[in-house]
Amino acid sequence: MHAGMLYAAAAYAMWGLFPVYFKALQHVPASEILVHRMVWSLLLVVVLLSLRKQWVWLGDVIRKPKVLAGFTASALLLASNWFVYIWAVNHGRVVESSLGYFINPLFNVLLGFIVLGERMRPGQWAAIAIAACGVLWLTWQVGHLPWIALALAATFGLYGLLRKTASLGALEGLALETLLLFPLALGYLVVLSLDGQNSFTTGSSATRWLLALAGPITAVPLLCFAAGARRIPMSVLGLLQYIGPTLQLMLGVWLYNEAFDGARLIGFALIWTALLVYSAEGLWRAWSAKAGAA
Repeated sequence: MHAGMLYAAAAYAMWGLFPVYFKALQHVPASEILVHRMVWSLLLVVVLLSLRKQWVWLGDVIRKPKVLAGFTASALLLASNWFVYIWAVNHGRVVESSLGYFINPLFNVLLGFIVLGERMRPGQWAAIAIAACGVLWLTWQVGHLPWIALALAATFGLYGLLRKTASLGALEGLALETLLLFPLALGYLVVLSLDGQNSFTTGSSATRWLLALAGPITAVPLLCFAAGARRIPMSVLGLLQYIGPTLQLMLGVWLYNEAFDGARLIGFALIWTALLVYSAEGLWRAWSAKAGAA
């Protein structure tokens, strides 16, 4: 249990510190960072799977068009999520990107209701209603929808929905997704190289090292998360997930000096209240079920 909490907390902390890494590559276009992340992630997971001799699954998956189609969709959603996040961080929108991951758990509940036909409890309805008020408040204050937050929540929520029913584990799934995206990434890098705009070949040694680090920076938190998720209850995992967006928000406000005035604080406070209601309701339900079983 304690090891699982450490693994999960480490994963969410690493995800929460992602802005520091992407800010270090601010001089590289978001689209180029994205394709480097695909390529270096694939290289790393190939090495890991080779060391563990875990390639049996690939032959089985290749013979299943529906599975390939599902992972193609999840790969495109993952790439979209990565691109929006990288673009947001490198354009001074860390605070709004953190909002997306605060909203994500509630978006997942809504997706379960709409897509999977799961029954929503009154506490969950209340949480979503309060969160919707927060989004509407921020929209009214800013003059437009917080599209970055909504895009991040939607792409990651839909990605999670597809992976929820997928037959592969975290490492194998990431390997297949990056493998499916590899031809597009390689083609884009070839075009950049021909135009003399590939930052890996034209940039400094520091830039090359940072781009190559995209592989471990992507895979290590995912492996920690997978190890933690197997060892602790979902209720505990659900509470730990707020470590990531909290760290992002703190970085955006205190390190990168992004705007966070009273009006925006009210919107975030509504979102946090919704999450408090959602988490409290889930913990109470888990405690009641445990007490009933005893």
